[in-house]
Amino acid sequence: MIRRMLALAPILLAGFSIAAAHAEDVKLPPTLTFTAYDTGTAGFNIAVAVGKMMKEKYGTDLRVLPAGNDVARLQPLRTNRAVSSAMGSGTYFAQEGVFEFGAKEWGPQPLQLVLSSVDCNAGSLGVARDTGVTEIKDLRGKRVGFVVGSPALNQNALAVLAFGGLTKNDVKAVEFSSYGAMWKGLINNDVDAAFATTITGPAKEAETSPRGLIWPPLPKADAEGWARMHKVGSFFFPHLATCGAGISKEKPIELGNYPYPIFVAYASQSPDLVYAITKAMIVNYDVYKDATPGASGLAADRQTRNWVVPVHPGAVKALKEAGQWSDDQEAHNNKLLKRQEVLTAAWTDYGKGNPPSDDKAFLDGWMKARTAALAKAGMPNGFED
Repeated sequence: MIRRMLALAPILLAGFSIAAAHAEDVKLPPTLTFTAYDTGTAGFNIAVAVGKMMKEKYGTDLRVLPAGNDVARLQPLRTNRAVSSAMGSGTYFAQEGVFEFGAKEWGPQPLQLVLSSVDCNAGSLGVARDTGVTEIKDLRGKRVGFVVGSPALNQNALAVLAFGGLTKNDVKAVEFSSYGAMWKGLINNDVDAAFATTITGPAKEAETSPRGLIWPPLPKADAEGWARMHKVGSFFFPHLATCGAGISKEKPIELGNYPYPIFVAYASQSPDLVYAITKAMIVNYDVYKDATPGASGLAADRQTRNWVVPVHPGAVKALKEAGQWSDDQEAHNNKLLKRQEVLTAAWTDYGKGNPPSDDKAFLDGWMKARTAALAKAGMPNGFED
């Protein structure tokens, strides 16, 4: 018996060593800082749920800083005061150096994905039922809401209009001071359509109002519609919505979507730290997945593949270990990393060329330089009118 145990000892010790090494894969610091949308938003709540898991499993205190816009969310990451941010479509705008990120203080930002969430909801134009609109193309001549100073919302609306072959010139653009005011405008018959996620409170309120609410479909089979949409909003992808205002598993609608929240880190962030964060989120998924709506979309096997922003090397390592990475993804990721290099080089060259000091002229000049650099590299613009 003793001889048998001695014979088994090396095997048992080897197994123990493998288990120990696996456990030591996750090495988180005592404290971490993330940023997110304002308190109470899905992004903030999910970040808090992840932080609770980290405290419980690793003793790590995760501080979540709320911020009202994309610039404010990224500034702490840029200055290395935070590691990651729970972002939205602003992730793509920052990478591309457009809108507020086309300002001389910013430029293209080399952001890379950690993990992102895609759940049962979608994002599209909600339309008042009393308009009689059933397809996006029917919005021609109708009143469509836009929000002053919100390029993300406005670009999303333009992308959906493009699906139906429409531009801003084909509709009556009605500007509002805020997202909430725009949706109040739809309920009060000041506008006919507004962009939102299907699970937003204002959309549910509009659905139960006298006007009612519908979501004109964006069928996946309409290849031409999706091609038009991708020219304006390449970050969207076809998605079957099964939850939201007037939507259920029994009454799903084919719409468009993009990940939210999108946990990102800068390319310069330590691969070991990003790996540890990603690994912790993957192996402890069951701990936080039911903590708040949207958290279940962070599962490793539910990650958006071949999106418009590359995945951080640290996160790639964790996804490979989870069996959720492929050669196809590797090739696509390398193309996106090359795109970031092209954009960074274009920004540097533009700065060396004595650009105009006026803010608007500076942005106009940069957008032309950006377009030229991407065309030269044989890469899509992503922001065609």
